[in-house]
Amino acid sequence: MKKTELNLYIGSPELSLVATMQRIDDNGHGILFLADKENRLIGSVTDGDIRRWLIKTAKLDVCISEIMNTSPKFLTERDAENAAEYMDQVGVTALPILNESNKILDIIFESHHQTGKNSPSKSLLKDVSVVVMAGGKGTRLYPYTKILPKPLIPIGDIPIMERILDRFFKFGVKNFFATVNYKKNMIISYFSDIESKYKIKYVEENKPLGTAGSIKLINEKIKKPFIVTNCDILIEADYNDIYKYHMDSGNKLTIVGALKNVVIPYGVLHTKENGSVISMEEKPSFSNFINTGMYILNPELIEQIPEDTFFHMTDLAEKLLQNGERVGMYPVSEDSFLDMGEFAEMQRMEEKLKKK
Repeated sequence: MKKTELNLYIGSPELSLVATMQRIDDNGHGILFLADKENRLIGSVTDGDIRRWLIKTAKLDVCISEIMNTSPKFLTERDAENAAEYMDQVGVTALPILNESNKILDIIFESHHQTGKNSPSKSLLKDVSVVVMAGGKGTRLYPYTKILPKPLIPIGDIPIMERILDRFFKFGVKNFFATVNYKKNMIISYFSDIESKYKIKYVEENKPLGTAGSIKLINEKIKKPFIVTNCDILIEADYNDIYKYHMDSGNKLTIVGALKNVVIPYGVLHTKENGSVISMEEKPSFSNFINTGMYILNPELIEQIPEDTFFHMTDLAEKLLQNGERVGMYPVSEDSFLDMGEFAEMQRMEEKLKKK
């Protein structure tokens, strides 16, 4: 591995958590090895380590040295030929190769390791229902949506809704509901014409009911926690792990949240009384978790959705919070959340998916 490529996978233990997440996003292997100024291995951190930290503490403002694994697996260069066998033995997908001074010479990745994400297992989600909210007008994408409903707008050569269904299908989901309203006949016609690997049941709104109101129209009994997703987003994460977190957490509702970094493109003035400037900050950045539009709901929550009423998933979340019921978040990185709700974001989604 060339030095420039090697540097993608090595960082300083003094990095912030947010900067580390960005580095892991950039290298696409779900891990960053941490080294001192002499490039000697100190530790490692994975996207899973960061996720568990965030779920446990909700703290973004930490140095990655507080989270890192201080005893990462490695091999010396004389044993490098045994790397594949050793990686299988100890259960790692990335392994640094060190010299006698503990300097990182190379990093070996498992050949079947795919961008740091676990391979889909079809056991956990095989009986789980997914509701795709496909009834909106997509006004932010006008004039595209004057011709096509938002779910059929292509990303590359595949409509966004088909991409969403295909990704869930890879995780074993076969039972889909699609709530439809605007240009619903085009959506139903498209999916009836293609060779389908999955079953879609359509829930037809006579009027817009919001991202939760149309769930009330599902006349089939849902017996276990189910997933609701907007039709204009893709989450590149392990859906099994998201679902398992919900089941283990005791949440009534789990919201998938993505880290969002916002940079103010100006110098910011910090002042006190009488207009006195006390400090200046050049292009500061702020990080928060945003609602991606993917949720896991316990089935009893359907009873809390009012009938024939415009009602969003955020309204349901607020109702639960007011009642003291548990609402949780499953965090994903900024790069794992792809949104096509606006033109700039749609272009970003297209560019990202072209690389796959």
